[in-house]
Amino acid sequence: MIMAGDFRKGITIEIDGSIYQIIDFQHVKPGKGAAFVRTKIKNLKTGAIRENTYNPSEKFPKAHIETKEMQYLYSDGELYHFMDNETYEQIALNYDQVEDAIKFLKENDVATMKFYEGKPFQVDAPNFVELIVTHTEPGLKGDTSSGATKPAEVETGANVTVPLFININDKIKIDTRTGEYLSRV
Repeated sequence: MIMAGDFRKGITIEIDGSIYQIIDFQHVKPGKGAAFVRTKIKNLKTGAIRENTYNPSEKFPKAHIETKEMQYLYSDGELYHFMDNETYEQIALNYDQVEDAIKFLKENDVATMKFYEGKPFQVDAPNFVELIVTHTEPGLKGDTSSGATKPAEVETGANVTVPLFININDKIKIDTRTGEYLSRV
C-alpha cells in the first residue's frame, strides 16, 4: 500500500481495479483547511489522463508492472505475434493492444512489453527507429532551405512529416514517442 502523501512521478497504483501511473503530483497546503495532494494520473490500459485530488493519508495498492523485451515476429492479418527472447514463449495480441507501437515495428524488431498480473497491456516500440521511405511526393529543386515539409509513408505503413529533400528509398530516423522525423541516415 502507498499513501497519497508519498506519491512520486512514475509510481503505478491500482484504483477501482484499473492501473494508473502518476504523471504529475503536487502537495497543497492551503492556509485554511486540510492539506491535499493534487495528481494527474494516466490509465495504463486506456491511455486516458485524469486529474484527481486525494487526502494525503489515503492508501492505494501499489501495482507491480513487469517489463520484458519481446521480439515482433509477424502479423497474420488479425493478431500480432511476439516472442519472449529468453523463454521463446509466443504471445498473440490484437490491434488495440499494439496500435501505437506497431506502426514503427518491422518483423524481428524488439519491442518493450508491459505486463500486469501476467497479462500484457502495453507495447512500446524502441524510442528511435530507422525506416525506409516508400512513398512521398518529389521535392522541388532549390526548395530545400525553406524549412517546408511534406507527408511521407515509411515501410511499416506509418505516415511521417519530412523535409522536402527526402525522397523514396531514403532511410530516415524517427522518434517513435512523438512520430517526428529526426534525420536522414
